[in-house]
Amino acid sequence: MSDQDMNKYRVTPPGYFTIRWGQPEYTDWMDESMSWKENCYIGDWSFLWERWFRGPDVEKLFSDFSTTSFKRFEIGQSKHCIHCNVDGKVIHEGILSRMGEHDYLLFGRGCFWMNYNLEKGNYNVTSEPDDWFNLQVSGPNAVALLEKSCGESLRNVKYMHMKKIGIRGKWMYALRQGMAGEPGFELVGPNEWKEEVIQAILEDGEEFGIRRLGGRTVFINHLEACFPTIITDYIPAMFSSDLTDYLTAFKTSMPASMTTLNLYGSFEGNDISDYYRSPIELGWSKVVKFDHDFLGREALEKEMANPKRIIRTLVWNPEDVVDVYASMFRKGDHYDYIELPRFQRGGMYVDKVVKNGKLVGTTSSYGYSYYFREMLCLAVLDVDQADIGNEVKIVWGAPGHPQKEIRATVAQAPYKKDGSKGDLHLVR
Repeated sequence: MSDQDMNKYRVTPPGYFTIRWGQPEYTDWMDESMSWKENCYIGDWSFLWERWFRGPDVEKLFSDFSTTSFKRFEIGQSKHCIHCNVDGKVIHEGILSRMGEHDYLLFGRGCFWMNYNLEKGNYNVTSEPDDWFNLQVSGPNAVALLEKSCGESLRNVKYMHMKKIGIRGKWMYALRQGMAGEPGFELVGPNEWKEEVIQAILEDGEEFGIRRLGGRTVFINHLEACFPTIITDYIPAMFSSDLTDYLTAFKTSMPASMTTLNLYGSFEGNDISDYYRSPIELGWSKVVKFDHDFLGREALEKEMANPKRIIRTLVWNPEDVVDVYASMFRKGDHYDYIELPRFQRGGMYVDKVVKNGKLVGTTSSYGYSYYFREMLCLAVLDVDQADIGNEVKIVWGAPGHPQKEIRATVAQAPYKKDGSKGDLHLVR
């Protein structure tokens, strides 16, 4: 890809500013970011797309175009569903739920990819979109709060399984998950009931210290718990010549605001594929199953046998971070501003990671954790540089701007201990 072609994707800050999905701060971002450690929050993910796939060939369709295994897939169970291109790079991913014998509901951008392949192929499957709310309630008090709201126990719900419940006479499904790395459920049901459900949970949640999760801090939990996110941590692998028809179909199906692609940071790729990532690089090896044939399987089998890069958390040196801010109070050029708590401009922020002057990886998802009082980021690193405790440097500053090497220490991903999968009978 030529420099001119790459420049159409790259945007140099300041770019534009937006609060995530138009959501405000409800208290303030520091208070909200503590909610999933101290009490609980409710967050709104109703913008997610969902689509029904029904028929005897649903399993074949998804087996052909995702890493998901159907060997053990119970009714009422959900799985992380990843779709790759022929090179094993992630196109889309989301959550696939088995709602009946041949009834599946897919949440996420993969709805477009799977519907595209359904229309191109020969599958005995019907497909239709739906408009459901998706509310996430998570934190140490989340289970007790939801039990109060629905009037029944949720302690026996297994991780990534769901239970049908009612709140104020409105039915919905409660899917146990842990995007914040804490006990939690996603509530999904007809969208016309969303505001009533939110208000009911907020009222019931007062005694549990509930917070609403606002736009500025909404992805700090993804950073602390290492949940890589499309556009933020990887570019969907759909810009190759063999996927031109799909890219056109995808763009015509999406609002214009959701089809922009902005790249920031010190890393300058030679091709858009330099911003693609495989499931293995993103830490999703456990959901790549080779018990079926699927698009990208051959490439992923080779990578699994000999992985080159792996995801880690980088902990930034606080003195170097402070110096970036201090530069704004010195005369002359200053370093690019580090936004707090996270970059809000809509795009992928990718910086170079170097060791002894050599490129050893790239960053994504930088942000300030008020809980840890540290600046963190996710990073995909060369395997030989991914040892916990290794010291590396992040090149901070857009090309052509003053740049600073920020010292960083390699840490585990997730950085925050995962408390989402334990026995709910032990949760308060």
